[in-house]
Amino acid sequence: MSLNHSPETQNKLIARVPSITGRDLPEWFEAIDNGPSFLRCDERANWLADEHGLSHGYAAAIVLEHERRRRW
Repeated sequence: MSLNHSPETQNKLIARVPSITGRDLPEWFEAIDNGPSFLRCDERANWLADEHGLSHGYAAAIVLEHERRRRW
């Protein structure tokens, strides 16, 4: 699975996360922070998708956004 989305696709996915998943981004970020300590983004995205029933596209977008905001 690729975790690379165009910036436009990433923004569209992130904007739809609350309506598609029923949870806001801070809730997903908390789930990632409290989840297993995976080193790689693709491992976190796979876990998020499998554990919470997300599509891999949304899981990857959430993980990438989480990483991006942590760097700020």
